[in-house]
Amino acid sequence: MPRVVEPSRPSLSGADAGRAGPAPRGGGGKEARGATAAGPLARMRDRAARQPEVWCVPAGIAAGLMTGSLVPAVAGAAALAPVGRVLRGRAERAAAERGAAAVSTLCGALAGDLRTGRPAHATLAEAVENAGWARVPELSAAGGLLSSAARFGGDVPQALRTASGLHEGMRGLAAVAACWQVAVDGGAGLAAALDRVAAALRAEADQREDLRAQLAGPRSTALLLALLPVFGVVLGAGLGANPSRVLLHTVPGLVCLCLGVVLEWAGLAWTGRIIRAAEGGAPRRTRHDDHLDRPKATGWRSLKGVGRRER
Repeated sequence: MPRVVEPSRPSLSGADAGRAGPAPRGGGGKEARGATAAGPLARMRDRAARQPEVWCVPAGIAAGLMTGSLVPAVAGAAALAPVGRVLRGRAERAAAERGAAAVSTLCGALAGDLRTGRPAHATLAEAVENAGWARVPELSAAGGLLSSAARFGGDVPQALRTASGLHEGMRGLAAVAACWQVAVDGGAGLAAALDRVAAALRAEADQREDLRAQLAGPRSTALLLALLPVFGVVLGAGLGANPSRVLLHTVPGLVCLCLGVVLEWAGLAWTGRIIRAAEGGAPRRTRHDDHLDRPKATGWRSLKGVGRRER
């Protein structure tokens, strides 16, 4: 009988097994150490992206090391709060402008769909979904509220009024709520009213852009005047006068430095107040009734009149 020879199974020698065995454990340890080391760095990067004012502290420490004084480090720590307020104010204004533009776009889309004969509730839910409000942080809460009210038969005017108070840029929804209520109670045309709301919001945005362009010159002048003392210090250092030693290591220099910082802050605050007054700025409020009672621009006055004309 022929002899059957079984195929031999591959086996690892001692050296091969030693090389093959520990490799995954070693690689996993390196990956784990890398992930552990990257964790704090990632958190620091995220915080610096969310709060850019934290860079004031390392900048102050670096300036203190260069000048051999604790004053820059203390100044960097003290600048955290005011710089943070300025940056948050700019972010809030930008978010409000994006919200107003989103409301204007929503009104235009609603008006176009309503003219095709589609139901108002279904049109609102689809328009909010197509606009991508759920993906925008400042619009997600209002978008969820409006979508829920429109899809499940809720009180849409009340949802619009509630959403108008969630964010500064959502105040145009109060006019949409008035138009919706009038259309439901009196049978008035909703599409035409929404067109007027969108036109009023666009007029307000155009007025804001025009004011911003006119105030660009005063802003640049104020910034240049604010940087002149820094330029003087740099010029003195270039001439060999060593102004940092005088300002940071002598009593008269420290007095002059403190007085200069106070005057600089007063000048910037005064200029900022003049610019805000020229822009028509008023104290912010979150309730939509306050916005309706305190018109600030021609476009917003026309928004108030939309509901009255529909009645």
